[in-house]
Amino acid sequence: MGKNVYSSEVKWAVVKDKLSGELITKEIMEMYGVKNKSQIETWMRRYRANEIYRFDSPIGKQYTFGHGPELSS
Repeated sequence: MGKNVYSSEVKWAVVKDKLSGELITKEIMEMYGVKNKSQIETWMRRYRANEIYRFDSPIGKQYTFGHGPELSS
């Protein structure tokens, strides 16, 4: 069983839908093909912690604060 890779567009769409409150987590999971609700919780935690640079980080690569990819303006 391999790891699922989600594009940054999917991650942003999930966060946006979750913040709007119009859909429940199960509906969001079905809409975007997310396999586990903990993945959505992780994206929401990163969004709230202002770690949005991690939405574009490669799988398995964990950056420490200030060492992530350069933010695009």
